Amino acid sequence: MNILVLCTGNSARSILLESLLTHRSNGRITAYSAGSRPSGKVHPQSLVLLEREGFPTAGLSSQSWDDYAQKDAPQMQAVITVCGSAAGETCPIWPGAPVRAHWGVEDPAAAAQADWEDAFDVAYARLSHRAKALLDLPIEKLGQEDLQTALNDIGQQF
Repeated sequence: MNILVLCTGNSARSILLESLLTHRSNGRITAYSAGSRPSGKVHPQSLVLLEREGFPTAGLSSQSWDDYAQKDAPQMQAVITVCGSAAGETCPIWPGAPVRAHWGVEDPAAAAQADWEDAFDVAYARLSHRAKALLDLPIEKLGQEDLQTALNDIGQQF
């Protein structure tokens, strides 16, 4: 299953969830991430956290969602947005995805540098719980409607 994780800057939350889904799924999911207004670089605390948790960081990049709208882009089975509600943050909308869900998480990159570690740990914990909930499901056997319901439920529970 291919999943696209979207947020605005594609430097923190979407990068974290991309790594969680791809590397904890044992090949069941390939996750990608992008932003509607990408920052152009992965937030340094994202890299610190992922390395601390044992995830590979080579190849992670902040990129535009336009990259996934190309004809040769991977076909997505689901799109998950991870934008939070703080400061009126606008979440991108991906047209045409078979299944779309919102798993809002406040932006740890918006925290003061002195608070980065705590802010990123909170975001990571929430995303990790959600990724685990998804990976605990028999996603290969779920139809679109059941997958939609599951993704929505996960986004509201954790």
